[in-house]
Amino acid sequence: MIGGLSELNAPKPARFHEESEFRMKRVAPNELPSLPSRETMYAALVAKDSRFEGVFLAGIRTTGIFCRPSCTARKPKPENVEYFRDAQSALAHGFRACKICRPLAALGASPDWLQPLIDELESDPNLRLRSEDLRCRGLDPVRVRRWFQKTHGMTFTAYQRMRRINQSFGQIRDRQSVTEVALQSGYESLSGFGDGFKRAIGAAPAKSDGRQVIAISRLLTPLGPMLAGGSDAGICLLEFADRPMLETQLDRLRQRCRATLLPGPSPLFATLQSQLQEYFAGRRTRFEIPLDTAGTPFQQRVWEALRQIPFGETRSYAQQATAIGKPTAVRAVARANGDNRIAILIPCHRVIGADGTLTGYGGGLWRKQRLLEIERQPSWTSTLTNGAD
Repeated sequence: MIGGLSELNAPKPARFHEESEFRMKRVAPNELPSLPSRETMYAALVAKDSRFEGVFLAGIRTTGIFCRPSCTARKPKPENVEYFRDAQSALAHGFRACKICRPLAALGASPDWLQPLIDELESDPNLRLRSEDLRCRGLDPVRVRRWFQKTHGMTFTAYQRMRRINQSFGQIRDRQSVTEVALQSGYESLSGFGDGFKRAIGAAPAKSDGRQVIAISRLLTPLGPMLAGGSDAGICLLEFADRPMLETQLDRLRQRCRATLLPGPSPLFATLQSQLQEYFAGRRTRFEIPLDTAGTPFQQRVWEALRQIPFGETRSYAQQATAIGKPTAVRAVARANGDNRIAILIPCHRVIGADGTLTGYGGGLWRKQRLLEIERQPSWTSTLTNGAD
């Protein structure tokens, strides 16, 4: 038997945290356990070797899609492939399912009662189906949710959201031509590609309107993938990719900055990724990177007050309201906290309830708790004492 097939019996990943709609297995692509070597997997991908079905999935960086080993689509160069244990991880890293080999079906055959819905989603990734829409299709929303949670590790709502986001931001990578990406992504026409992109992101896939362009990219962190945005002035977005309000925040950012959002590089992203890695590794207590905090004057004051909360400490909303000279504006301060689009760097996770309990956090309470634990861990003691970043 070809090396790697025995890994089919590897232990299943741990259960997901109950407060998170979606949690990926946090393992870097080049550190994936229980997988064959990259050379073996690439050879299987090129050979369309069906014996590797269920062993790995291949994410194609140049097109933003992920495929089964036996996919018949044109093969990329080896340096343009990332390998994943399952579709859940591929989705979390920003890839969307290939329309040719349909890798989502590899997770297990869809039951007859659900197949029409699966087919509908495959035909239009930008669908936004709610509970009433499912009922109109003769489906029980609870039953649908349970199947997606069990099969894909996320709720139906989170599944749809990840597909829309990946459809939008996985289209154009490495500044390829729009025509090339459209055809490689399975679209029959350039107009169809453009219409799908515009429906999801609100902008055509080209820098054609002369407005400010905000570059959008995905960054991987120990708490899951984050979506980062960089303008000419600084980092203007840093949100966890599964945040329920992410699409709303993107729309607000677009309107506030009068900008077009496009996937692509920014000179700030490498610095941001490096400083985030240092933060999670216990080697950085403050961030030194320009921020572009577009907002109302009141929001600006609230966000600046957040940046003044000392590392490793917390404040209540009432304390924050007092800090900006508005002691009666507790609810307004809480709303402004929720409107913060730059997580971690503007540490809204350091604001808790007056009784010491955790309160709402866009990235999920489990992440808020983990961020506070990271900042309070003993390893920070020497760092703070020595004054290092």
